[in-house]
Amino acid sequence: MKRLAWLPPLNPTRRLSFATKLGLGISAIVLFVSVAMTATFYEMASRSLTGEAKKWGRVLCENLALRSRDALLAQDLLRIKNHLDELKSAGNDVVYAFVMDDEGHVLAHTFPGGFPVDLPAANPLGPKNDLRIQLIDTGSMLVYDFAAPVVVADNRLGVVRVGLAKSGVVEDVVSALIDPVVNVSFLTMILAVVLATVYARRVTRRINFLREHAASVVAGYLDPPDSAPDVPPQPSLESSGDEIQQLSETFNVMTHTLRLHLDELHAAQRELTRQKELMRTILDSTPDYVALQDRDHRYMAVNKALAEDLGHPEAAIVGRLDEAFLPEAEALRNREALDRILSTGLREEEEIQVRRDGALHWLHVVRVPVKDERDEVVAVVRSAHDVTQLKSYQDQLIQAQKMESLGKLAGGVAHEINTPLGVILGYAQLLQEDVPPGSSLHADLEIIEKQAKVCRKIVADLLGFSRQADCAKMEMCFNNSILEAVTLVRHTFRLDHVEILTRLDEHHPIIYGDPEKLKQVWINLLNNARDAMPRGGVIRVSSRLERDRGVVLVTFSDSGEGIPAENLPRIFDPFFSTKGVGEGTGLGLAVSFGIIKDHGGAIAVSSPVPGDEGDEGRDADAAGPGSQFVVELPLDHSDKAYPEGPALLS
Repeated sequence: MKRLAWLPPLNPTRRLSFATKLGLGISAIVLFVSVAMTATFYEMASRSLTGEAKKWGRVLCENLALRSRDALLAQDLLRIKNHLDELKSAGNDVVYAFVMDDEGHVLAHTFPGGFPVDLPAANPLGPKNDLRIQLIDTGSMLVYDFAAPVVVADNRLGVVRVGLAKSGVVEDVVSALIDPVVNVSFLTMILAVVLATVYARRVTRRINFLREHAASVVAGYLDPPDSAPDVPPQPSLESSGDEIQQLSETFNVMTHTLRLHLDELHAAQRELTRQKELMRTILDSTPDYVALQDRDHRYMAVNKALAEDLGHPEAAIVGRLDEAFLPEAEALRNREALDRILSTGLREEEEIQVRRDGALHWLHVVRVPVKDERDEVVAVVRSAHDVTQLKSYQDQLIQAQKMESLGKLAGGVAHEINTPLGVILGYAQLLQEDVPPGSSLHADLEIIEKQAKVCRKIVADLLGFSRQADCAKMEMCFNNSILEAVTLVRHTFRLDHVEILTRLDEHHPIIYGDPEKLKQVWINLLNNARDAMPRGGVIRVSSRLERDRGVVLVTFSDSGEGIPAENLPRIFDPFFSTKGVGEGTGLGLAVSFGIIKDHGGAIAVSSPVPGDEGDEGRDADAAGPGSQFVVELPLDHSDKAYPEGPALLS
């Protein structure tokens, strides 16, 4: 097997290999056994030889006592000296010998340089002792001192002492015996070390093989060495090898099984990655706002639409709370909804209104609980669909249905009261001819006639609103229609300190429409502008021909107080009026809206007046507040689609 580059080699200077440890261990065991055996043998031999030496010394001492008995009786000191010299010459192990009388006086000795006076007391023999052995340290050697009495007929004549050198008697013999034993043990130890080293290398070679294989497995190489890639190894319970061989075979099977599991895991991981990318693509492609929040209300994931709506990348949103991105009220509402779903486990949906970039949006929000295998809610999926346009269509539909109902009601009522109203007006005028002018009855009849005309005006507006009135369209001059309306009201407006300034297109565009109906629209717009300036002001009327688009526009701008923003969406609703009771019916703009729509045009309002208005003679400071109505009518009266252009309806 090839060694992997990252696999660290064994460093004998820092860590011993298992083979070295095994060899040293076996050698240490052999050495310990050899030393123990040598020490035991030495001890046994020493004890045995010491015992034999003591026996020999006892024989020498007792023999000297027996031979010295006659000489002591005869007080023949010369013969005693001869016995001692003979004993001293018996061997090198005899260090000394001397004889004392019964009173302890030394009669003869073998010390050539003088008798040591302390020696008799070193091994005193008691009155009843037959023999006494004492190990004496002379300062230069150890000596076994033997003392035996010289007895004749139970009478002690004296004491003989014999000294044998311990080293001479025991150690020399033991050393002579122990040296071969030590040599044999040393050779045995060397042979054991060599054999242990060979055995350890043989045993650890397969362990190193397993170690390198395990290292290759850790590195990701899971194929068993020296085996075919597609042939799985089979474990053998009846393997002829030892435990290491069985361990190697089991390890090969384990790595093969591990490779199969890893292949399955990699396949599952690729499938999960593909599913994740697919899910991410689906979530990012939907315009709905999708988010996943955990039990702590923290974002776990968001899609691209929601990240763009919150104005932060997904990585900056995940792990944070709603309070970091949403207004306080909206975040609190989401938190309460999450708490309800986490406690009940039920799905919820609602329509809420939120503010984004200063505009209000309607969102249809659906919250679905996500449960784990124990049926516990662990997260909540929230999806929000922007239904602002749908809500707008719904409002327009409701408004259209309301206007249709009001139109039918108004048309029916107008038809019903128009005839009796005409009779009342006719009789009031006839009765005025029969009553003297200036009388109170004539004045009452004038009031009846005036109020009847007001009622007829209202009925006419109702009929116009319900489109029950006939519309006589013809080719007409657009500018003339405007000038007629301005001329009709200019004098009256001057009495109220309202000046009308005109700037009409010089091309005199011709349109196809009802002059009377359009004049009614211009008068309605002029009257509203005047009513918006109770302390007087300026009304600017301008027209512009746009041949490219095939339309003509007229603009009515005033310098009044303007229209509140909340009223702009309702300005064309029937019966909607900001004027006081009796000052207006709220039908003027609704009727005008219907007339313009009937002519295929559009009408829009803006307040305050846009700053880019460029009417001639206009004071730059007059740009806002105030209101501006823009009416756009097509030049072509055919049934073709309305030309595309700037949206005027607001």
